[in-house]
Amino acid sequence: VQLQASGGGLVQAGGSLRLSCAASGNIVSINRMGWYRQAPGKQRELVAFITSGGSTNYAGSVTGRFTISRDNAKNTVYLQMNSLKPEDTAVYYCNADSRFISLVQGVVRSQTFWGQGTQVTVSS
Repeated sequence: VQLQASGGGLVQAGGSLRLSCAASGNIVSINRMGWYRQAPGKQRELVAFITSGGSTNYAGSVTGRFTISRDNAKNTVYLQMNSLKPEDTAVYYCNADSRFISLVQGVVRSQTFWGQGTQVTVSS
């Protein structure tokens, strides 16, 4: 399973960006999909996640500004980021808790996969 993230960039404070992350491969199903971020010198932290049923959870620092959504038919998760602040600057990573077909073993396995990260920079 591969996750491809896109949509990062440079934006001024108060601006908006929309991140996308598409999963592909021998996917049987995806339960939780999420976004994490890691700023320089800091640990990776959860931004938001969404379950296959649409339940969401947000970090307190982004509540009311960010919205996570997903398209189950496309195995894609989105993060709409509004009212961006300089402290939102980080590399954003998507992940997915996926059940997939292992071609080597010929069975269904479960694993969490990560995307490659996309840089978000918010200037003051």
